[in-house]
This record gives sequence, structure tokens and C-alpha cells, in this order.
Amino acid sequence: MNDDIHSEGSFEEHDHGALGDAEYAEFMELAAEEGFDLEDVEGAIEAAGHGPLPVLAVVGRPNVGKSTLVNRIIGRREAVVEDKPGVTRDRVTYEAEWAGRRFKVVDTGGWEQDVLGIDASVAAQAEYAIEAADAVVFVVDAKVGATDTDEAVVRLLRKAGKPVVLAANKVDGPSGEADAAYLWSLGLGEPHPVSALHGRGTGDMLDAVLEALPDAPAQTFGGTAIDGPRRIALIGRPNVGKSSLLNKVAGEERVVVNEIAGTTRDPVDELIELGGVTWKFVDTAGIRKRVHLQQGADYYASLRTAAAVEKAEVAVILIDASESISVQDQRIVTMAVEAGRAMVIAYNKWDTLDEERRYYLEREIETEFGQVAWAPRVNVSARTGRHMEKLVPAIETALAGWETRVPTGRLNAFLGELVAAHPHPIRGGKQPRILFGTQAGTKPPRFVLFASGFIEAGYRRFIERRLREEFGFEGTPIHISVRVREKRGTKKK
Repeated sequence: MNDDIHSEGSFEEHDHGALGDAEYAEFMELAAEEGFDLEDVEGAIEAAGHGPLPVLAVVGRPNVGKSTLVNRIIGRREAVVEDKPGVTRDRVTYEAEWAGRRFKVVDTGGWEQDVLGIDASVAAQAEYAIEAADAVVFVVDAKVGATDTDEAVVRLLRKAGKPVVLAANKVDGPSGEADAAYLWSLGLGEPHPVSALHGRGTGDMLDAVLEALPDAPAQTFGGTAIDGPRRIALIGRPNVGKSSLLNKVAGEERVVVNEIAGTTRDPVDELIELGGVTWKFVDTAGIRKRVHLQQGADYYASLRTAAAVEKAEVAVILIDASESISVQDQRIVTMAVEAGRAMVIAYNKWDTLDEERRYYLEREIETEFGQVAWAPRVNVSARTGRHMEKLVPAIETALAGWETRVPTGRLNAFLGELVAAHPHPIRGGKQPRILFGTQAGTKPPRFVLFASGFIEAGYRRFIERRLREEFGFEGTPIHISVRVREKRGTKKK
């Protein structure tokens, strides 16, 4: 069987994820014995083991067809499309593939200069999407031509310094090519005439996108691909003491909080020595909020949080212990989990709590943060410096969990014992089983489990809980995907 597998040459053509060649060969032999399609297994390992994908942001002013183009890129109708401006308000991320390469696509709301209210929020979303992206598709309506707003976006793109592919949309036939040619004047290189609605020209545009995108994100993790300090995002909602905490750990006034107008801000990355180690605190300056936007503070804080988390390896989430845990606190925690970052939760202002507040806070933590009970917790005071010495060990613990990998043999021995002792509930007269699995990636740990039938969400959570009990994984989210063996009479030759 081993000879048959190698004769196909598939091992050299596919990404093994975190598996070495010998481990991969042994795993594929097991998959073949269990009757799985080897191409499906290879694809599952590659999908789980890829780590961060390069990010493409699709930006432009309102109603130029960004969401239609995103649907064309991802090959399905998911982005909301309506023939009026402002339908897309938030950044929405999808996964796409072209010519065998996978990448993330971020759909953004329309960008307009000098706007207020929700339109300003949409503009800010687009700016943050550009900052977090590895490359940008700038969509312009070729029928309308370049407007003042388009020129403003061009200035923003030049300042960001990211590779840009210019898409001249709504070119539905040869007669529209001349309109597209006028967009050379924007100074962004060749305009790619496309019709997002009909698909015309999108293949050539995507070829240009692949040339602009790096094979992997510019920001890689783990201190291996890029030498230098580990990156920490100190995040939290407004006025929880982020800047005060940063100044305290730095031992000096590094950050000043200014509440001044402006939807953009300059990133502030601080190198700070803690516990004999130099760390880079990512984007930890105080938020800047527009004074005329009454509800702007939380909104812009969430944008800043997203940008900081995307650039970091560890998210240190600061919670104001003197106040009830808020919806915004929960959103920030969810954001860090979904981004797959190592995580530490620091409860600030601990020195101000009386016994009653501590009692109720513990109940809130159990209720609101029960899903992240695996995150190390420190109780600190940015004002007095209380327990600051506990921050570094917590960060190191979270990073260690984030980078942990369980060898396939040990994992399958564990899964065999687990399934034997706690089988999946019988549903519809059948009892699906976890047959085998592997950890295809780290940062965060990513597992692929192969099963004889559909595995319910509750049983997946049970597996995750037992994985943590057995192997640790403190301070890191765990991603588990399950592939089900297809029914067929005979195995593929």
C-alpha cells in the first residue's frame, strides 16, 4: 500500500501542514486503510495547516460594484448586493481561491471623504481594511470615471504603500474599454477592465491579484520567519487603562491619550523590556474619537482592536474590573478568538474592588467568559503596578500553548481511548465514530479529525475540552475540523 501511495507522487505536490514527510506518509497509509479518498485527506490537511492566508481588501467609493466583484472572486453570492449606495457597512471577510492559491477577501463599505455619522464609520472600516491587507483591489466605475473621492482614495492607497490592482468596473463590452483607459490618469498602473456583474475580464484581474499578493501574509508569526520581539496587542474598550498599563510596564510615560478629531491614526509600536525579554506592544496608543460623533468611541475602539489583533501574536485583553463586563468586552474577546491569537485576560483596577464587587465579578466571569476559561488571567492595577510581574509569565504560557503540537501517533492513541470510553451518542440508529486525526498546524493549534459520520457540535466541544485536559493548550483557541468518510462501494484505485 505504501508503494501505491508513493507511486502517485502526491506527497511532494501537497502542503503537509505541520506534519513531517515520514509522519505524513504514515498518516496517509492509515487514511487509505480506512477507505478515505486520499485527495480529500490531502486537501483537508492543506486547508488546516496553511496558517494565515494573505489578505486582499476590495475598496472604492459607494455603489461602484465592490460586493458584486467580491461575489465574483469567491465564486458564490454571499456579499449583499443592492443597487444603491451604502448597503455594505462593515468589513466582511471571505476565503477565495484562484489558480490553486487561497487568500482572504475583505469586502468593505464605500469610502467617501468628509463624511459624518455612519458614512464616516464606513470610511474608517475601509481605511482599516487597507491597513490590514497585503494587497488592495481598488474598484472604480469606468462609466463615471475618476471622481474627487476616487482621487482621495488614491492618496490613501499611496500613503499605505500596499500593492494595488486597479479594477475598472462596469465595462460590459469592447465599447467600454476606452472609458477604462482614461483611468491610467490615476497613476496606479494599468486599469483592468472588468464587469463584476457578467464576469468579463475578472480572470485577468485575478491573475494580477496573485502577482500582487505574497505567498504568505507579510506579518508571519512565531519569531521564526521574522526575527525580532514577540508582538503583543494590548486591547480593550475605551478608558479601561490600556495606556496607563503600557506606561506602567514601560516604567515611563510612553503613551499620551489625545481625544482629537480624526478617523485615522498613526500606529504606535513600543519596544519594552519585561522579565529580561524585549516585547513589541502593537498599536497601543489611546483611541482618537471624533468629538461630533456621539457613539463613535466604541466603534473606533473596535476598529483599532481589529487592526492591533491582526498584527499581533498575543492579545492581552484589559477589562475594567470595577465595572460590569460589557457587550463590547465580549466582542473584543470574540475578535481575538476568531483571529486565532494567543490570549491573556487582565482585570485592571483590582485594587479598587471591595469584597462584594469581587464576588459578583467572579460570577460575571463564569457567565460571560466561560467559553475562554482556558485564557490565563491576571488581576492587576495599572495605577499602583500591582501584580505586573505576573503579566510576562501569563504571556509566555499563552504563547507556549499557541505553539504546542501533538504528534499524530500520540493524538490517535488519545482519540482511540477517548472514543472507546465516551462514544458519540447514537442518532437515527447510527453511531458515528472518530476514526483518526492529526494536528495539521499551530499558531493556533489546528486539528483535522476523520469520522465515519456527522459529529455533533456538542461532541466536538467535548473533544476540545478533553484535548485541553490532556495536552494543555492554555491561552490559545483550538480549531477543529471534521471530515466525514464518503459512502462508496469500492475504494478509488
